[in-house]
Amino acid sequence: MLACAGAILMLSVGMRQGFGLFLRPMSMDLGWGRETFAFAIALQNLVWGLAQPFTGIVADRFGAGRVLAAGGACYAAGLALMALSTTGLAFDASAGLLVGLGLSGASYGVVLGVVGRRAPPERRGAALGIAGAGGSLGQFAMLPWSHALIAQFGWFNALLVLAACAVLIVPLGAALAGQPTRTQGREQSVGAALREAAAHPGFWLLTASLFVCGFQTTFMMVHLPAYLVDRGAPAISGMTALAVIGFFNIVGSFLAGYLGDVWSKKYLLTGIYAVRAVAITAFVLLPLSDASIWAFAAAVGLTWLSPIPLTNALVAQIFGVQYLSTLFSISFLGHQVGAFVGVWLGGSVFDATGSYAVVWASAVALSVVAGFACLPIDERAASVRAAARRTT
Repeated sequence: MLACAGAILMLSVGMRQGFGLFLRPMSMDLGWGRETFAFAIALQNLVWGLAQPFTGIVADRFGAGRVLAAGGACYAAGLALMALSTTGLAFDASAGLLVGLGLSGASYGVVLGVVGRRAPPERRGAALGIAGAGGSLGQFAMLPWSHALIAQFGWFNALLVLAACAVLIVPLGAALAGQPTRTQGREQSVGAALREAAAHPGFWLLTASLFVCGFQTTFMMVHLPAYLVDRGAPAISGMTALAVIGFFNIVGSFLAGYLGDVWSKKYLLTGIYAVRAVAITAFVLLPLSDASIWAFAAAVGLTWLSPIPLTNALVAQIFGVQYLSTLFSISFLGHQVGAFVGVWLGGSVFDATGSYAVVWASAVALSVVAGFACLPIDERAASVRAAARRTT
């Protein structure tokens, strides 16, 4: 199950991490400004986030297999139609709507929900970290693959090959199919679970912190390659930087999950956002060089997707696993709203000013806010917290 979960995330998350490699060649060939491409990717993240709670509910109620199959099919269709898009509207429909729907059914919300439900509580963090590392391995492996495809065959054919890769999600999802595992202890209706989460301040603080994670990572995923070229680095530097980020986050995702079984998850999240703030500040202020690019990629890579398994495990710890896909998907919506703002703002600000300086500064400030937001989260189970309030 873990192998197939990791493979699904390797494909779905790994391929989208390489979309930034298509920004310059597609924009130049089709006569688009960067905002046209950036808006479609921003829309993709918003659709992904808005659809995620619904795919999570279906997966919790009826099992993940059909959701993964539908997600893989939408993803493949969206990639193929991206290649055929010649207008901004067509690109919005393919890269934005279809790929976004595909990701909602074939990525973290559904996959980690299955893993979190089936893993024993004392090893849940490590299991989520292993599965989450699949997405990082995908970034490390798929970025050179996408770069090689673009270099050898052009962006049009590269997108068609990636569409064929996305089809593999459908058979891999069979390992995660079937009815969800029954939970022990209290049983809730989905409405009761949603009301309980909505009344818990920690749930909204986690959602807010994921907004920052989405803002930062998606901005960098799409705009970092172009930013490096703008500053005089060769085109391969962007691909290399994103691949190094993916490599180091293989370690980072596993360590985040493993350490989350031992230490306080909220303090680990605060540490992650602190590291990001320091790394981004140093990268923007120091002279650009191969050494600075590699150091930045390594530091950011250790934290890149690490909040995902920690947040999923913390949601399970507080609210239980019966509706884990549903509740985590709602929290993950914050990540995708942040992704929408980050990637769109990057293109819009660059087209208006010719610089990404405002967005880099915003990423640092938001990282500080997210770090402090995680500190007051009550990590006790919601039922224990409610019982303590009744006794006092």
